[in-house]
Amino acid sequence: MKRRNFLRNSAVATSAIALNSNVANSAYFLGAEPIKIALVGCGGRGTGAAFQALSVKENVVLVAMADAFQDRIDSCYNSLNSDKTPQVKARLKVPKENQFVGFDAYKKAISLADVVILTTPPGFRPMHFEEAVAKGKHVFMEKPVATDAPGIRRVLKAAEESKKKNLKVVVGLQRHYQTSYLETYKRVIDQKVIGDIVSARCYWNNDGVWMVKRESQMTEMEYQMRNWYYFVWLCGDHISEQHIHNIDVINWFKGGHPVEAVGMGGREVRKGKEYGEIFDHHYVEFTYADGMILNSQCRHQPGTVSNVSEHLVGTAGRATEGKIFDLKGNVVWRHRDKDDKNPYQVEHDVLFDCIVNDKPINDAENGAIATMTSIMGRMATYSGQKVTWEEALNSQINYFPDKLDWNQLPKSLPDANGLYPIPVPGKDKMI
Repeated sequence: MKRRNFLRNSAVATSAIALNSNVANSAYFLGAEPIKIALVGCGGRGTGAAFQALSVKENVVLVAMADAFQDRIDSCYNSLNSDKTPQVKARLKVPKENQFVGFDAYKKAISLADVVILTTPPGFRPMHFEEAVAKGKHVFMEKPVATDAPGIRRVLKAAEESKKKNLKVVVGLQRHYQTSYLETYKRVIDQKVIGDIVSARCYWNNDGVWMVKRESQMTEMEYQMRNWYYFVWLCGDHISEQHIHNIDVINWFKGGHPVEAVGMGGREVRKGKEYGEIFDHHYVEFTYADGMILNSQCRHQPGTVSNVSEHLVGTAGRATEGKIFDLKGNVVWRHRDKDDKNPYQVEHDVLFDCIVNDKPINDAENGAIATMTSIMGRMATYSGQKVTWEEALNSQINYFPDKLDWNQLPKSLPDANGLYPIPVPGKDKMI
């Protein structure tokens, strides 16, 4: 799977679309039926994505919502139905009968729409994306697009089908839609200001995220669903859920994915049962086909140095987002972002412009490759072994439950003390 040409062409196409003034000036889809949107996954990210979709220039309405939990739908609906955002409120057309709850709710919502927003925990993304493509729907889906290799293979297969159907697909790797990154890409790749890229490093180091406490009435399935960030089958670990952004940037600029990974990680701070089974730090050394090394770090440890960034070293200089240095450390170019539009909004502006004007856009394959890169890194840190791309992509380890039911037990269960099994490098196999 050599992705250099694909990723390079995608970057050029995305740059042309995102920076084209026609997006900002796109007319309402006048004289036609509104574009109907369904929201699948009504948590915080889903609510944000719905706001952005309902803020585009085109004539759109939200007609259906789906979530495993009614309270999530209620909270999301109330946020969208605010007098503070009258344009969004006016486009909210979701009667009670179109608010679907449960594990199969996504099918009912998808069937009512032209465009589907997929923002559930990422473990559900493959099945939801498959359904949307099978029903011929355009898609915005958040990253990561899966949590294990079997899920990635499903997404890749559906991605091919989406291309055949001329479906428009945007994945929430918003740096591809961010002017500062697009301008940096132009200078680093098109103009070769830093020469040939010879090494890279990237970081997602910060305090961490929310945690949901277990309530006495919760089944194990509900608890894991509520506290989804801390379970691999739902989240993929924070190397996939957050650090994917940084890894994806290096893949994008490099024009391909790594061919192998070695790494280390563990739990030094988040050791309690409330933190499920994921690590609180990962370090991975990714090797690309030409031998270039990417040093990758992500950490969730309160009180430590925060750093969310990507860095490229070339034969003639260095680059990071919006800034280029010569070999002596002098700044030779800096992006001024005074008038830059929010890339989270641009994603939706581009998607709906492409739908209305039938322009090509399909991020699904790149989203799968970026996700698979992060999963390969997780396999390396969990196992302590060198993992190749082929081994990782062809892994048969499936974290997803055999059945979705509130009384079904997930595959990872706590012991008598409420502690979940944690991978042990050198002992546990991850392929």
